[in-house]
Amino acid sequence: MHTARALALAAPLLAAPALADDSYSIDTRHTYPYFHITHMGFSQQMGRFNKVTGKVTLDSATGKGSVQVSIDAASIDMGLEDWDKHMRGPDFFNVEKYPSMTFGADQFTFEAGKPVSVDGTFTLLGVSRPVKIAINGFNCGIHLMLRKTVCGANLSTSLRRSEFGMLKYLPMIGDDVLIQIPIEAIKD
Repeated sequence: MHTARALALAAPLLAAPALADDSYSIDTRHTYPYFHITHMGFSQQMGRFNKVTGKVTLDSATGKGSVQVSIDAASIDMGLEDWDKHMRGPDFFNVEKYPSMTFGADQFTFEAGKPVSVDGTFTLLGVSRPVKIAINGFNCGIHLMLRKTVCGANLSTSLRRSEFGMLKYLPMIGDDVLIQIPIEAIKD
């Protein structure tokens, strides 16, 4: 079969929309939150978390959905082991006392059948606060290797770490944190 013909036949599958009350599990290999924060006014430093789990449900017909995500705080990756160790300690993420960060939500905003934002609650260091996450580039389709429906997007939000009790080295280390999350989730 010619490649062009095979792609033409597969095109409707690649554009498969999310259906009513579809449930998805976050793909831990293709989802990782990363953050930007100012360092002493000199530069924007970045870190990421390598272990994320969670579930998402979507119903584009009714504009409803829910999400439950857990981030393993000890999976922080700053690129250097001694820096990671410091970030895991009591000055920052205090992973012995607070091993995970969570986000839960059921207040999606949809436009043209696609989610564009979600309002929920983020918990860090035992403090829960409302957070709005922007959803960009939402797309669903058949994953050619898994042969399952996968949805993905790029998420972003910002927060003030001081509002969660992370006060060490303020203001030398910035208070405003930009968070970006590439996410993919596989239909259950």
